[in-house]
Amino acid sequence: MRARLPARPSPRAAARPYAHAYDIRVPFVAIAGLSARLFTESAARSRLNVAALDLFGDRDTRQCAKVWLDIGGTGLAVDPDKLFDALARVARLPRMLGLIAGSGLEPFARALHERPDMPRFIGNEMQTIAAVRDPRRFFTLLDELGIAHPEVSFAQPADTHGWLGKRADGCGGTHIRAASEPDAAAPPDYFQRLAAGRSMSALFIAAGGRAVTIGFADQLSASHHALPFVHTGSLGPIDLPASIASRIDGIVHALVAKTGLVGMNSLDFLLDGDTVNVLEINARPSSTAALYEIASPAAWPHGLLAAHLDACLKGRLPRQPARSAPDRYAAQRVAFAPFSFTVTQRLSDALFAAPSCRDVPQPGMRIAAGEPVCTLIATAAAPARLCGELERQHTRLIELIDTCHESHDDLTQRTG
Repeated sequence: MRARLPARPSPRAAARPYAHAYDIRVPFVAIAGLSARLFTESAARSRLNVAALDLFGDRDTRQCAKVWLDIGGTGLAVDPDKLFDALARVARLPRMLGLIAGSGLEPFARALHERPDMPRFIGNEMQTIAAVRDPRRFFTLLDELGIAHPEVSFAQPADTHGWLGKRADGCGGTHIRAASEPDAAAPPDYFQRLAAGRSMSALFIAAGGRAVTIGFADQLSASHHALPFVHTGSLGPIDLPASIASRIDGIVHALVAKTGLVGMNSLDFLLDGDTVNVLEINARPSSTAALYEIASPAAWPHGLLAAHLDACLKGRLPRQPARSAPDRYAAQRVAFAPFSFTVTQRLSDALFAAPSCRDVPQPGMRIAAGEPVCTLIATAAAPARLCGELERQHTRLIELIDTCHESHDDLTQRTG
């Protein structure tokens, strides 16, 4: 990733590889991305051995993974040398099914497909990724299919007011800037006019030119310096009127039939009344999968990653989920540090024990003000209650950070 949030300094305090004992008869799958926790947990539900490759090695990631390797570079970015070295190592693990790539690996897609020493890529073929991630091809395809989208330009507009500049290989909103404030180090690949609407996504699983839409989610974002739409979380599943849900299903099916998408993917769109404007497709598993696993655990007892594997390796789609109300509704939101601090053993233990916390940092991790601490999880009987519950969780987290705070010098003296 070329644009990035501020990050924990490198080297990280806990960035040491590790391996647990594992059953050699059980297949391995490699999960790689900025954070591997979510899909490591999902794969573990299928009783697979997991080799997790990410930047943090958080406690819950390590709890579920049999192997963890650090692939972090400067800032919140993947180091390509570390990534390819780690993948070459895990490719030699017994019964390795292949690699599932998460957020943050978009710039390395071609190498992940073509390098001979990599695990088999479990996901979309390179030509399929290009069909939906190359903006010239994607928006031309939307026009051919009569699918609405915000106005796009491949030259900087004379008047940049109301326009965004976007890169094609970014993720999590770090690839989006106001067109009036371009990043000279990473110029945009295209420009898109700002459009009104509720920011949403549709999670779907595809195989054989067909697709099953799993559900819809609201997207949460926040402004961070020059980045106006940094992804911070999601809420769902969201109940949409049948006519709108059917229209989005139709969009998903049309795009899958034309591009050959396989496995778990997500469609980002704006919903303004009855108007649907498509923004992009993420041709990889989406973090919103966690919402559906939490909201309807009986529907996905083996995790949604198992459905991704079935679609990619066996061409098999899951059953169409019922449109009835889920058991509960769920939300996830990244919590950021209110001030700089070092994670103490007491704080790490408290977060690890809290049902509302995921991506729990290791003791000794130094986190600067404004950097991510953990992911908060909230559940409620109705979607309208989720934001309030997230706020309560966030208040409790800040109180916990305050009460478990120790200086870095104190921690060093006690553990040195």
